Amino acid sequence: MSLAVVASLTAPVVALSATAKPQQAREQTIGKLETVATFYDAMPTGVTVTASGRIFINYPRWGDNVPFTVAELRNGKAVPYPDPTVNRETGGDTTDHFISVQSVVADSQDRLWVLDTAAPGFRPPLAGGAKLVAIDLKTNQIVRTIVFPANVMQPRTYVNDVRFDFRVGRAGVAYVTDSSLSGIGGIIVVDLDTGTAIRRLTGDPSTSADPSFVPVVEGETLMGRNADGTTSAFTVASDGIALSPDGKTLYFCPLSSRHLYSVPTDTLRDPALSDHDVASSVKDLGEKGASDGLEADADGAVYAGDYERDSIRKLVPGGQWRTIAHDPRILWPDTMSIGPDGYLYFTANQLHRQPGFHGGKDMRKRPYTLFRIRINASPAPTR
Repeated sequence: MSLAVVASLTAPVVALSATAKPQQAREQTIGKLETVATFYDAMPTGVTVTASGRIFINYPRWGDNVPFTVAELRNGKAVPYPDPTVNRETGGDTTDHFISVQSVVADSQDRLWVLDTAAPGFRPPLAGGAKLVAIDLKTNQIVRTIVFPANVMQPRTYVNDVRFDFRVGRAGVAYVTDSSLSGIGGIIVVDLDTGTAIRRLTGDPSTSADPSFVPVVEGETLMGRNADGTTSAFTVASDGIALSPDGKTLYFCPLSSRHLYSVPTDTLRDPALSDHDVASSVKDLGEKGASDGLEADADGAVYAGDYERDSIRKLVPGGQWRTIAHDPRILWPDTMSIGPDGYLYFTANQLHRQPGFHGGKDMRKRPYTLFRIRINASPAPTR
């Protein structure tokens, strides 16, 4: 051993200054989050930003006190939209009011589409209540209601998210995910001209909960935990959905999975193809992390939340996934929307802290947050 090494081993430890405040290493953050709005009452899920910059959100009726299930943000305050009457929970026909809205999406024709599950508390959907409702953003009046026909509604169907393409058919088409808590999902394709619809990929591995999936969020295995000590696996089917800018590819993922899937949209729409033919056209694009919401931009990039890692990730066409936002405040990134300002908007709603996952104890801490992060991209076109 050299003298230099000996000297280094026997050198005295230098004491830190009494005024020094050493900090331990900690996980780094990625990206610059901006807070758009905070919510101190019910838990929001969906968000959409219109071409003119208006922001809409929704609150499903899962157990919180939800006086209105669709709202517009005005001066930082959530205001029932289009009015309080339409947002009433009960009374009247199931088609003339919002029962429990899971998603809102603004289209390229200055309309807001409302996706009503008609399944408050995840109960079986009320007959005739699950629907798509279009609101004219110029007049703030409902102009179209499409009730999902019985042939696409299963006993535990939970319509979750929707994307539109107005380049096909006479009035366009809507693609809707069924994220049934049974774990068996599917894709519903709606003809916006006739209101007719077909189911695709029902029970396919691409739309169903991955049986080997064991999510870990905030260091804890996520599962249903009842007050009596019984537990159940987290099995939620197809949830996130995004459409490529040319409308030819639909991306989707089960909530209980880390994989991203794609399918050609022409196979989904073709009634002459069998379920086997459609299933054979699905591609498993590999792992992206466990995601709730998905989105795509005009350049073909796909964005996905990663609720296990408090992150937002981006897949460039032909490239690899990379993390564009990672922050301990991103507690369950839910729905995403790209605004006209080049920002990606998303809700962080602490879904995993709900009482059903913690023996009946509500672990959520208000406020919930609507964040945005600059991506310098435009929304994928739909016409």
